[in-house]
Amino acid sequence: MPQKILVVDDDESILEVIQIVLENEGYQIQISMNGECFQHFTGFLPDLILLDILLSGEDGREICKQLKRNQDTAHIPVVILSAHSDTSKLAEVSGADDFLEKPFDVDVLIETVEKHLVSTRK
Repeated sequence: MPQKILVVDDDESILEVIQIVLENEGYQIQISMNGECFQHFTGFLPDLILLDILLSGEDGREICKQLKRNQDTAHIPVVILSAHSDTSKLAEVSGADDFLEKPFDVDVLIETVEKHLVSTRK
């Protein structure tokens, strides 16, 4: 069974690229353009979350903090995506497991995903 990744970003082109790249690597991808997807986690608990830090009208840092406080989702690695140069600090403050600075290299995306999913493989 393929590992599941939830990608949340308000930029449709970024969602498209990430989905294509990671599906080609054999992952099952679910995409969302806003944080509402976190309120409907029934049936799809991802193995990894790629989360944009600045969503339209929502703060990815706060979403990440909520995920890490919830016992049902605290174990899921969260990788923050951001175009800000201080992405690593933002990720650290929010409790994220890692970060990717936009624009990112496709190979770096794959390496980051693999790094966080290797420990959760069944």
